[in-house]
Amino acid sequence: MKPSGVMTIERYILEAEHKFPGATGKLSAVLQDLTLAFKIIHREVSKAGLVNILGVAGKENVHGEEVKKLDVFADEVIAITMENTGHLCVMASEENEDVIHISEKYPKGKYVLLYDPLDGSSNIDANASIGTIFSIYKRVTQTEGKGTLEDCLQPGFQQVGAGYCVYGSSTMLVYTAGDGVHGFTLDPSIGEFLLSHENIRIPQRGTYYSVNEGNRRYWDDSIKNYVDFLQEEDKASKRPYKSRYIGSLVADFHRTLLYGGIFMYPADSRAPHGKLRLLYEANPMAMLVEQAGGVATDGQKRILDIQPTTLHQRIPLYIGSYDDVQQCMSFKS
Repeated sequence: MKPSGVMTIERYILEAEHKFPGATGKLSAVLQDLTLAFKIIHREVSKAGLVNILGVAGKENVHGEEVKKLDVFADEVIAITMENTGHLCVMASEENEDVIHISEKYPKGKYVLLYDPLDGSSNIDANASIGTIFSIYKRVTQTEGKGTLEDCLQPGFQQVGAGYCVYGSSTMLVYTAGDGVHGFTLDPSIGEFLLSHENIRIPQRGTYYSVNEGNRRYWDDSIKNYVDFLQEEDKASKRPYKSRYIGSLVADFHRTLLYGGIFMYPADSRAPHGKLRLLYEANPMAMLVEQAGGVATDGQKRILDIQPTTLHQRIPLYIGSYDDVQQCMSFKS
């Protein structure tokens, strides 16, 4: 589909839906409902320095991490915005220990929403890029009534939609519904997400790597050797690679998706099972990168093939350009 003129996300989703025989429009409605939540979060993020919303909320989340005020706001906005739509049967958030059930007063739908309300929140007070990550599944339990934990604990290959909204110098929504990866930039003057990046394809190989090198002493030798390799000079392979690390998965992944290269958050001696969350971070990013022609692995298997066992399961993550991820894995073999 080649759009002409200005294309809003609502129009794009509806036109894309027509390519799928038997589509009911329910998934499109979920995506459109999410855009409202993102606009509200954008409004608060953009004026955070002007109101009493920056800083710490005075409590910790289920992972023992300090919760920022904007984390709480974003979490509540998404839950409230999505609860009464009639399209969801259950939700789960990185900030909540248990699943989020839909109130009895609202109808239940056939979709499941998992989300990280504000990724990179440690960067909030520094005015660095932060974002929201989301993942959509079809329910696998009964067709009516409340959803369950089982509906949330599905492997990533069963996602029917995934994406993120990055709040930076501009606010951009990137999503996939299994038909490529598409990006929309928010025009605040009219309150619309407009198509800016259609059918994003990650380069086969990049010249950037992204990893928290402050953790180097805790890595195993394979990762140390790979990073040393990237830092060696070799013009034929365009090395040394450039190092870029923001500390916000949304921002680091967004750059990797557009420019190519590899993002890594390996397991180490302090976190032998990894740090990033499978359901709220790794799975949606893995669906996006595969739809764009890239690869995502935990170092042993494809991310999307991992069967989750808990809501807040952590894993290592290697994600990015096909050639770069494959080369990284060769150091681990």
